[in-house]
Amino acid sequence: MKILKTGFAVIYRWQVQAGFEKQFKTAWATITELLIEKQGARGSRLHQTEEGIWVAYAQWPSKQAWVDSQNQDSVDAEVSRQMAETIQKRFDPILLHPVDDYLMPE
Repeated sequence: MKILKTGFAVIYRWQVQAGFEKQFKTAWATITELLIEKQGARGSRLHQTEEGIWVAYAQWPSKQAWVDSQNQDSVDAEVSRQMAETIQKRFDPILLHPVDDYLMPE
């Protein structure tokens, strides 16, 4: 079964300061939940590469929905600040336009 519902996706990458991983994950989860609730995001998955880079794959209904969210104030300024404190390096986001979708819902 092939269902294509996500109109746009973004890959985010960060190098997190040693010892701040728990704070980063907590802040990332809170922001992700608020983006779903308040701005229509379709969810995200957080990963860590074997080299220690943190990677999130985030889904949006459209590129415009993502752009609109980027142009708004933070969904939670304090949590965003807490997350920013943990980041040693932030990489440019990778913008994706889904072509085929075979991810299985959990």
